[in-house]
Amino acid sequence: MSGLVPFNRRRADIMSTGFDDFQNMLDDFFAEGWPLRRSLAADTFKIDVQDNENEYVIEAELPGIAKEEVSVSLDDGRLKIAVNKEENIEKEEKNYIHRERRCTAMARNVFLANPDGEGTQAKLDNGVLTVVVPKKVKPESKIEIEVG
Repeated sequence: MSGLVPFNRRRADIMSTGFDDFQNMLDDFFAEGWPLRRSLAADTFKIDVQDNENEYVIEAELPGIAKEEVSVSLDDGRLKIAVNKEENIEKEEKNYIHRERRCTAMARNVFLANPDGEGTQAKLDNGVLTVVVPKKVKPESKIEIEVG
């Protein structure tokens, strides 16, 4: 028994079956904190897009985001929702041993077929951003032609 070597999947010289990356992925999965939590630092935000008769309604989940940290723009049919959040956690002690700063930036783009920029509204309420984009009124394309 004294000749046994501790098993280490990360050492290529001990095991090279071609499944190293897969086994390392499993090791990393089960070694990290459980349960897995979603965060804005590691993920992007989710959106829902409704195509109604006269308008588009876009809802984005932005928990913990202030309206000052959100920008919404509409450019040539592309609605862009961007978030830029900066967090500074500092303690006022002079001999600190730990300081954290986190900067999170993410954006989602939605292409809309016939948006009308005039009258577009955005509101952030309880972590949900709602953007209402009216549709352009199309002129009547059907023309009756009198036969003479």
